[in-house]
Amino acid sequence: MSKPKPVTKKSAAPVEELILIIMVVFCLVGIAVTDFSPQDAFMYWMTMIFVFGFAAMIAGWYNARRHYDPNGEGNEVKELFKTQSLHWLGSLVAVLCLFSFVQAGHMSQEATGLMVLLILALTTYLDGIRIGWRFSLTGIYLATAAVAANLLESFMPWLFALAVLIIAITVYREKNKGS
Repeated sequence: MSKPKPVTKKSAAPVEELILIIMVVFCLVGIAVTDFSPQDAFMYWMTMIFVFGFAAMIAGWYNARRHYDPNGEGNEVKELFKTQSLHWLGSLVAVLCLFSFVQAGHMSQEATGLMVLLILALTTYLDGIRIGWRFSLTGIYLATAAVAANLLESFMPWLFALAVLIIAITVYREKNKGS
């Protein structure tokens, strides 16, 4: 049986960029859901815990293969998968605790949607410290979105502009990295 081909820096960058773009798009959709249908925001952001966790595992796998496991032996990848699974499971448990508060009548679904967004922001940011700056940047964007949704009356145009700026800067940075 042949060993898997190592992921090179050049082949991994488009995957990481694509994951960033998809995550930012999901953020924008979620912010729109939070703004226009706050009662549905909780379920949307809870679903995003799974989506972002899966995206983090894909990015982590590429990152581990590129930096720590170029020969494809799998030890670093297994350890990262275990660590990330526990990390994202922790955020899911926190979200389920919030759900119990809603069920008990201690929190509204609208407030809970923003709280889940903050948990997702923190989880994404902290995962970015381990697997790459793009996740930390996405976590900061999510936290900014939660604060903007709470404080600003018309926040969607600003958050859309910020999303476009984040994507443009990361794509520009990646294209000029090799120059």
